[in-house]
Amino acid sequence: MRKDSRLSRVLHVLVHLDVHEQPVTSESIAKMLTTNPVVVRRTMALLRECGYVAAVKGHKGGWSLSCSLSDITLLDIHRALGERSVFTIGLTDEHNNCLIEHAVNRALDGAMKDAEALLLQRFGEVTLADLSRDFENNYG
Repeated sequence: MRKDSRLSRVLHVLVHLDVHEQPVTSESIAKMLTTNPVVVRRTMALLRECGYVAAVKGHKGGWSLSCSLSDITLLDIHRALGERSVFTIGLTDEHNNCLIEHAVNRALDGAMKDAEALLLQRFGEVTLADLSRDFENNYG
């Protein structure tokens, strides 16, 4: 099963934007992430709608932060990306008449909801400034 790395990739980009003094182009970000600039523009547009980044057109244009990293949490970015769930595990509904399937789904659903609530709570406690500080403390 393929992992969804969009959240971690966007967090990576935002911390990079904080380091750069000039706006960063979609093309530069795409090279950094090994993706297409169109994908970058679509994703960054979601963040712009929430007020986390701004875009400048033309020569020396690109993306820049609109607010401090300390004002943005992991949960903010998760929500800005329109993510519905943090887990890709799904429940089966192929055998609706099977009581065992119902029992399995109830157990999995409850456990996943509890885990997701805990994870989202933690996402709300971690700012992008925390990520930046961790980088500086360990690699800067």
